[in-house]
Amino acid sequence: MKVDVIKDGSLLTLKIEGRVDTTTAPELEKAVFDNLDGVTELILDLENMPYTSSAGLRVLLKAKKAAKNMKLIHVCDDVMEVLEMTGFTDIMNIE
Repeated sequence: MKVDVIKDGSLLTLKIEGRVDTTTAPELEKAVFDNLDGVTELILDLENMPYTSSAGLRVLLKAKKAAKNMKLIHVCDDVMEVLEMTGFTDIMNIE
């Protein structure tokens, strides 16, 4: 997994590439929380993230609680299916 961090003032965009699972979720969590200072909007670009496990969902939930104004963009069909099955579509801002 690779995470590109783009910070523009109070906007933080993370472009996630690759699978997020128990092995890579800690890396994603670190990328989120190491860059949250002064951030009022967090965007997670999931265009190149084909899979997430429950470990990845946990990171998404923690990020949502920490950032409050967070949205997921470019979610692929497989990940969207997981988000729908787990009820995350009800609590996440997804575009």
